[in-house]
Amino acid sequence: MSDIGDWYKSIPLISRSWFTASVAFPLIGVLRLVDIRNLLLFPELVISRFHIWRLVTATFYFPTGFLYLVNLYFLYHYSSRLETGLFDGRPADYVFMLIFNWICVVIVGMMMNMRLLMIPLIMSVLYVWAQINKDVIVSFWFGTRFKAHYLPWVILVFNFIIGGSFVDELTGNLVGHLYYFLMFKYPMDLGGRSLLSTPEILYRYLPNRRGGMGGFGVP
Repeated sequence: MSDIGDWYKSIPLISRSWFTASVAFPLIGVLRLVDIRNLLLFPELVISRFHIWRLVTATFYFPTGFLYLVNLYFLYHYSSRLETGLFDGRPADYVFMLIFNWICVVIVGMMMNMRLLMIPLIMSVLYVWAQINKDVIVSFWFGTRFKAHYLPWVILVFNFIIGGSFVDELTGNLVGHLYYFLMFKYPMDLGGRSLLSTPEILYRYLPNRRGGMGGFGVP
């Protein structure tokens, strides 16, 4: 148990909080502590009855199973890498990215009548990591190796095979691309003005720490 505790404590704070919520809400569903239907996103109930909590619970809840465990691993692995890599020492900037991606995922989820938002948000973060580290060689199932740039699309195909759908993954990839384009591609590569910036209120509560990378580039 001490090994599990040490591993859990080693997860960066923001990723650990996200990981914990993504374990707690499915556990609540398994234990039937609440009606699972109260955790799902029903746009009509959000609009007509102001069930605002569904926007949050639908982000953290997912039925347990193989697909859930795979995406929980993606959350832990790639969120931790981003938080300790590109966003090292800059928690406010990482929280802003998560909030921006979450808002975009919620908008798409409401428009497309989606019930669960966990996979799209995870995939949006994975997509950003893959673009930042696009030339890094990654390993996937059965020993396949390729550049990280292709990872989000490989996962999309993989999840389609095992889950029968690719809408969640595609939504996450598009949202991740939107953030990457507005934050990095457009201002840095195309010479445009910065269209996204972290609100000062986040810096007030999550100040930058010295020693962080604070930059952008390919390792």
